Amino acid sequence: MTAGRRLRGAAGVAIFLLLAELATRTGLVGLPPASRVLAGVPGVVSDPEFLADVLATMLAWALGLALAVAVAVPAGLLLGVVAPVEWAFRPVIEFLRPIPSVALIPLVLLVFADDLRTKVAIIVYACSWPLLINTMYGVRDVDPLAKETLRAFGFGRAAVLRLVSLPSAAPFIATGVRLSASIALVLAISAELLAGGSNGIGVYTIRTGTAADHVTPTLAAVLLTGLIGLLVNTVLVRLERRLFHWREEPA
Repeated sequence: MTAGRRLRGAAGVAIFLLLAELATRTGLVGLPPASRVLAGVPGVVSDPEFLADVLATMLAWALGLALAVAVAVPAGLLLGVVAPVEWAFRPVIEFLRPIPSVALIPLVLLVFADDLRTKVAIIVYACSWPLLINTMYGVRDVDPLAKETLRAFGFGRAAVLRLVSLPSAAPFIATGVRLSASIALVLAISAELLAGGSNGIGVYTIRTGTAADHVTPTLAAVLLTGLIGLLVNTVLVRLERRLFHWREEPA
């Protein structure tokens, strides 16, 4: 990222905080001023309970995202390479994909009593779709000439997939992972808010909501959650640029 882009990003954050401060100070929004929320961030960060809840959420995030990659990427490769398989499963995919993941939480609770398994199951379901679709389209975007060249030299379907299709689809898969990482964080916290449990960022916000001065620490926790999401996305974007520097930079 260039210095100019960093400067513009910092300016955007400053303008947002200034507008938030003005909206709260003038009574337009009935929340504590942004300056008070920012002042409460160190106290939340130093709270051992919050740190433990962050670890619980990120554990579910990592496990769910890893399982989604392990399931959806091979499935996407299969559907993208073998057309009859895609024709058979396309109706099922189009039926399941629009179902909101949050709406499945009550059903998942009937299957898994454990908090971690509930969150992981919801994350896997939600993250599988962008990974599956990106992998399918990545495999289809492979240069046909490259595949025909390998076949002309006697390489089989498995070798073509390993040497051409998978490397060509890798940038698409990386984009799917980056998109799914944000979705996984949202779903982990949503499951904690709706399903409850013993730990997690969502549970922390519920717990602080019952305290006397609940708004400021709750908003500080929300702000820190946004920073975690920003950090995860930044790391994945930089990794994607480093691995696939020959491609156009991802947004």
